[in-house]
Amino acid sequence: MALGDIVLCRQRSMNSMGGGHLSPPGLSHLASNLPLELIDDLSRRNQVEDAHHLAAAEEDSSCTNESGATFLPNTSYLCDLRHDAHEATVAVSEPGVVSRWRMKDRMKTGWVALCMCLNIGVDPPDVIKISPCARLECWIDPFSTASVKALEAIAKNLQTQYERWQPRARYKVSLDPTVEDVKKLCLSCRKNAKGERVLFHYNGHGVPKPTVNGEIWVFNKNFTQYIPLSVYDLELWLGNPSIYVFDCSAAGMIVNAFCERSEWGSGGASSGSLTSAMKECILLAACGANETLPQNSELPADVFTSCLTTPIKIALRWFCPRSLLQLDSDLIDRIPGRQNDRKTPLGELNWIFTAITDTIAWNVLPRELFQRLFRQDLLVASLFRNFLLAERIMRAANCCPVSYPRLPPTHQHPMWHAWDMAAEICLSQLPALVDDPNAEFQPSPFFTEQLTAFEVWLDHGSERKKPPEQLPIVLQVLLSQSHRFRALVLLGRFLDMGAWAVDLALSVGIFPYVLKLLQTTATDLRQILVFIWTKILALDKSCQVDLVKDGGHSYFIHFLENPDIHAEQRAMAAYVLAVIVDGHQQGQHACIQAGLIGICLSHIQAAPNALDGQTEPQLLQWLCLCLGKLWDGVVEGVSIALHDDAPAILGKVLSEPQPEVRAAAVFALGTLLKVRADGTSSEGADNDMDEDTSAAEQRIANLLLTVLWDGSPLVRAELAVALARLAFSHNRMFRQAAAAYLKPPSHSAVVPYGTGYRNPGYPYSSQFTYAGLQSDSDQGLQTLDGGTPYRSVMRIVRSSGSLSGSPGSSGNSPLSDNPVLGESGGNASSNGGSRQWKRSEECNMYVQCIMAAYALARDSFPRVASLGRKVLRIGGADSAQVMVSSRAGGGVVGYPRNPSVSALPPTPAMAGVLHRSTSWVASSSGTLASTWRITTPPPSPPTRPAFLAAGMTTSGLSAVSPDAASIATLLPESTIYKWSCGHFSRPLLEPSHDDEEEIIARREMREKLALKGIERCQHSSVSKVSDQIGSLDTQSDVGTKAVLLHPFKPLVCSADENETIRIWDYDANEVINTFENHINPDKGISKLCLLNELDDSLLLVGSSDGSVRVWKDYTQKDKHRLATSWQAVQGHRPGARGVSAVVDWQQMTGYLYASGQISFIMAWDLDREQLVSRIPSPSDSYVSALAACQTHHAHVITGSGDGSVKIYDLRSREMLVCAMKPHTTKVVGLDFQPGSDFTKIISASQVGDLKFLDLRKSAPYLEVDAHKGNLTSVAVHRYADVIATGSGKQLIKTFSSSGELLSSVRYHNSFLGQRIGPVSSLHFHSYNVLLAAGASDSMISIYSGESIQGR
Repeated sequence: MALGDIVLCRQRSMNSMGGGHLSPPGLSHLASNLPLELIDDLSRRNQVEDAHHLAAAEEDSSCTNESGATFLPNTSYLCDLRHDAHEATVAVSEPGVVSRWRMKDRMKTGWVALCMCLNIGVDPPDVIKISPCARLECWIDPFSTASVKALEAIAKNLQTQYERWQPRARYKVSLDPTVEDVKKLCLSCRKNAKGERVLFHYNGHGVPKPTVNGEIWVFNKNFTQYIPLSVYDLELWLGNPSIYVFDCSAAGMIVNAFCERSEWGSGGASSGSLTSAMKECILLAACGANETLPQNSELPADVFTSCLTTPIKIALRWFCPRSLLQLDSDLIDRIPGRQNDRKTPLGELNWIFTAITDTIAWNVLPRELFQRLFRQDLLVASLFRNFLLAERIMRAANCCPVSYPRLPPTHQHPMWHAWDMAAEICLSQLPALVDDPNAEFQPSPFFTEQLTAFEVWLDHGSERKKPPEQLPIVLQVLLSQSHRFRALVLLGRFLDMGAWAVDLALSVGIFPYVLKLLQTTATDLRQILVFIWTKILALDKSCQVDLVKDGGHSYFIHFLENPDIHAEQRAMAAYVLAVIVDGHQQGQHACIQAGLIGICLSHIQAAPNALDGQTEPQLLQWLCLCLGKLWDGVVEGVSIALHDDAPAILGKVLSEPQPEVRAAAVFALGTLLKVRADGTSSEGADNDMDEDTSAAEQRIANLLLTVLWDGSPLVRAELAVALARLAFSHNRMFRQAAAAYLKPPSHSAVVPYGTGYRNPGYPYSSQFTYAGLQSDSDQGLQTLDGGTPYRSVMRIVRSSGSLSGSPGSSGNSPLSDNPVLGESGGNASSNGGSRQWKRSEECNMYVQCIMAAYALARDSFPRVASLGRKVLRIGGADSAQVMVSSRAGGGVVGYPRNPSVSALPPTPAMAGVLHRSTSWVASSSGTLASTWRITTPPPSPPTRPAFLAAGMTTSGLSAVSPDAASIATLLPESTIYKWSCGHFSRPLLEPSHDDEEEIIARREMREKLALKGIERCQHSSVSKVSDQIGSLDTQSDVGTKAVLLHPFKPLVCSADENETIRIWDYDANEVINTFENHINPDKGISKLCLLNELDDSLLLVGSSDGSVRVWKDYTQKDKHRLATSWQAVQGHRPGARGVSAVVDWQQMTGYLYASGQISFIMAWDLDREQLVSRIPSPSDSYVSALAACQTHHAHVITGSGDGSVKIYDLRSREMLVCAMKPHTTKVVGLDFQPGSDFTKIISASQVGDLKFLDLRKSAPYLEVDAHKGNLTSVAVHRYADVIATGSGKQLIKTFSSSGELLSSVRYHNSFLGQRIGPVSSLHFHSYNVLLAAGASDSMISIYSGESIQGR
């Protein structure tokens, strides 16, 4: 089974791009239970698993026939990862983790000096040899021939043995040298090696032991004396970096002498006090300071050198006498094969030996030391692997090799038993292989067993446990085709455990192996390799350089191009390519040359028409992000994109149902806008822009503006970032458009679309039509103060004083003399009307962008609002606002176009950027400059906002405009890319929720409680609801506007007119949390709703201005977080004072319905965070009440200000199925009658009449005069037969569905009486007969009901 398919299985279960649906309980352990065999086997098993899930779903659906089961929706909303992060927190790699594995200074041993002091035939005076004793030197008997020839043969053999490990090094040999010979040898090697490492090998078997002063012995010219040579001189000649091998008795003396040098610090100095020279010097000594080399005749005399240079031969010779096989040691020299051929016995033994010694070192050494000794230099790594063998063999002979840096003891490591077993398996076949050259060699099961051990660790290991000791073996297994697939799958599972696992794998040396594998053409490895590289790049972006250098990007482009591969796997390839081109020019150019732009665009076009019917959200998301990173800042890439009509292709993605995909598309479109920060001024940048580029960027801007009212803050934040880039590149145009927008028009400069819609409070028209959404004039952008709406598209007409300029209009138009926005009279008449129209459209676009920036600056989501204010600053709109609205400062003629600068939340001053600059206005000629002639404002106006006062001068227009460089520092950074990268940093194969079982258990418990409550309510008759069980005085100066009872906790959520949210525990009689819904000046609450009540519920707060905010953790003291917010209703009818929004939430569909002073009902899908339907509400009056059916998903009812009631069925084409006018005055509230009958409705008007309606009848079938005027609120229980009405006359009444008065709650002034204020809001508990009542005098009360069972 391929790991990529496991990823698919896991991703499907997590529904990461969906609406937060809970996965089946058993699916979370799927990856660990499936066998790792074949891709086809995986596909078959996935189909079986899907069948099981389908059967389980059918079984669940059969159970929904039980009473009440259909009322409990199983879907949760707004619980995706984008809602968990606080505002726009992005995933950032842990500091210090990235690139720790990468060796900053890889080295090579370029020269090797072999110094042989044997003096064959003469034993040194301090050595007493036994008989028989060890004789062999480099596996040659020195007494088998003449001493001179023997010495030369030994030296030649030693060089050959070293060349096995470093064939490209240069070798120099010095036989029985003098001090001068050694000096020349060392100086020559260092001179030629330059900065490379030099190895100095010293064989001192023919000279005395080293002295305690750190001296080794050489000869005089006549071989009559032993001459001491200080190792300090040796180090001086040889320099650094260097490695020394001392094969002589008491070799530890030399190591001690090195470590005791004063400039190296005292012996045993800590790593913190090591000098660079000490770090670059490595020593290997054959034995300790007081030890003599072993003389066992079964071993060679240079056993230490043999271990370092011929480890397999010496290891098998040492093992044979200890094995039960009783083999002749001479057979070892006849082992078939070559050491570099892993398919032969000798090659496999060498392969196993490398894996075992690497594993031992990995498990006992600190990571930094392991990197330095086993990964920095190939020859050093080989010598230290073999040094571990030398320690094992020589310790058995009571001799302890010494090294610097010192290594911990490894001779008894358990992995040596694995080596013994592998050696024994090989040796057991040796006689047969020697006798019959055609005999088949049976490979060792070593690697298979070690992979199994690694798999066991994966099943039970974690970050908190000891790392797997088999990790270096997995690296070695990648060299074998027979084990490679399984090793890669297991490696992928390990990397998926987290960044710590990726760091471990990289530090062990996995990177060059997986980089090399990108050159393979094996199709079965493609998916797992892409997965592994996804995990690597999620940790360390710097690998992009290596991939481009080795051409690895082509591998992922071909993978992405293959339509037969599943979408989620191609999304990983798109992610890898996005990282490759992220801020890397070589990567961008390489991928552009490879045609990546065309490939991505073709996939985006084909995504909606995929043969398998999948929406491919993650693939779409990463294709867009990859494109955005690919052409960002690359002129060639932008040109190709515009030639291939990329804006139009990406524009279609803006309507995708997934917010992440829409945000990625906005990001890609935004990066097509060039940021000209090459030191030229903003005016220069505008003038240098060719017409084609300008037209293309205008088309892009128009596409971007279509997501201005998107329901996801993620999308709107990317829009603000894109507008900031546009404002920077077109800075002068933005500033002049801002001035034109803020300046009152002269004559008919701006003619509204629909001249009848004029606000009587305004001396001119300020209504605009929002293109792309509707042509009705009651929708559009709001002004910053929440008052009269304006449109995002201005209809520009060529008349006297038009913005575009026309013949004879130069004296009236504020932009008539502008060379870009308008033509002069003479130019206009000579060039004709086509250029006039083009310039008007260009001006129109800039005004739209300015208006969009104002809307973003007032966004309900704090981060988006902050980005919107940055766009205004970059575009110069803040300076223009100050001049228009600073009439209170003295002498400035004020106009009320956008008088709400102070309504913007205060922002910290930014010195040097937010100057009150008007030099761009003064530089223009004509009426535009004269428009802004103002007197000097006072030095410190008391009402000036702090963020606009920064850097302002007292000379009015004399302030200097910020240059392009200073504004460039203000450009906000997009977060969608980094945030999206966090997906691949998290585990993809393991459960995404550690508390999944707890979540499911809590949901099951709540379902049981809900079903019991529903049954109790449906099978009982409510006799009264009047017993007060709790009350709270909020101490608020304003009254409560909305209350909400939590269905499973003794909590009441309340909101007052100032939008202060309070969470009250009525059992403990304490307020457990209080917070402000927002800090904007426009206050007013519409409704409180509870989302996901069966899970971790969210609090939805609808405001009167049409904004909706959803809060997480609202019951936890000071831990509440804003999950999302958006403007559910935009604009209002002409003449209306505000939006007066009404909203209702329908859990079973995930829809939020909103309306108010508009002629539509807006249906928002909270799974998509998108407006999915605009239901026409044909009426001359506004919607004053709205309710969605909670038991049937297709029905919505509205009440209007003129007393009419309308019923909508979303399944029908016309939607409006019934309309009647049961009331003569405003409908205060309405709802469906209790139970599951959606055909009966209850409505109430403000005069106090209660009407019972039936969809099948044209008139009410029952009327009740509940109150004598001043009815303020009505509540209908979802399941119990009880209706409550509240009056401003301090009275609450409850009725049955038959109109029977059940109880009344009145104000009593007695000591024991109930005190209630004018009732402003009512709400019933979902599953119990409890009523919460809010009053306009800061009192909140809860009343319980009495029921008669057995109905």
